Amino acid sequence: MMPVRSARGTGALRARLGLASSGQAVSDDLIVTELYRQYHRSLLSFVLRLTAGDRQQAEDVVQETMVRAWRQAGRLDLGAESLMPWLATVARRIVIDERRRRLARPAETGDLMVERASVADETEDLLRRIAVAEALQALSPAHREVLNETILRDRTVNQAAEILGIPVGTVKSRVYYALRALRLVLDERGVSA
Repeated sequence: MMPVRSARGTGALRARLGLASSGQAVSDDLIVTELYRQYHRSLLSFVLRLTAGDRQQAEDVVQETMVRAWRQAGRLDLGAESLMPWLATVARRIVIDERRRRLARPAETGDLMVERASVADETEDLLRRIAVAEALQALSPAHREVLNETILRDRTVNQAAEILGIPVGTVKSRVYYALRALRLVLDERGVSA
């Protein structure tokens, strides 16, 4: 059961509700029903301008405005000539809040955007990496070690020689022979460069 409010004044809404004396009580539901009947069209027209003609959004805003009027029914001045200024202010604030809420988060994309998104097929690249990793395992530890330092870790021959503790010339020859052996293993497995 809804709380009952007392009506005051001699305004248009009060007259519409058929209240002759100020001692009569009116339910919140009755107030909002009459507000809707009296102001729905003009409020919808006003909100359509605020929402750039988006009827669905405008109807949602009008509905939310009426919900807020229902919540505030006890505070409404039923004696006022028109409650349209109050309703318009509430509706305008709702539109502004919705606009701020939309701008505060990134734009949503529909399913069509996801379907059109191009995704590179990296299957071949992945298979090639697996084949190279397996081929590296087929090399001798010395060849793997020198390729790991020079190619995979992108070190110079001098840096690799220092890290591995071997002469620079040995690093150069091991890189040469390791790459030849790697090509042979990959050719045997049918992997081309």
